[in-house]
Amino acid sequence: MIGLDTNVLVRYFVADDPKQSPVARELMAALSIGEPGWLGVVVLAELVWTLKYAYHFSRTGLGNIVEHLLSSKDIVIEQENLVREALLIYRKSNADYPDCLIAASARAAGCGKTVTFDKIAARDAGMELLA
Repeated sequence: MIGLDTNVLVRYFVADDPKQSPVARELMAALSIGEPGWLGVVVLAELVWTLKYAYHFSRTGLGNIVEHLLSSKDIVIEQENLVREALLIYRKSNADYPDCLIAASARAAGCGKTVTFDKIAARDAGMELLA
């Protein structure tokens, strides 16, 4: 298994660097069931945040990327069930994907609530607004 860092995935999805992007594409193409890529939840949160704020990807595009990664047989995703749950919340709301992932992770850990100052995360991701 090969751990994947955020910057490798950004180069793969954005293809904005003439040297690094081809290397990232080659690596991703070489992944297999026998030697998959491993994607941590922190990397996934960073990837979505970076693609949204640095590259202005749409909500639909971001959801499609997470779905693509989840459906790949060549990628193992840490806490896959939480990632799927967060994607469902994200697609039904206006909350940012990392907030959906935070809320899903806290619920899975047994937290009775997750507090935030973010009004959208409170309203849409199931957190409680801290006032």
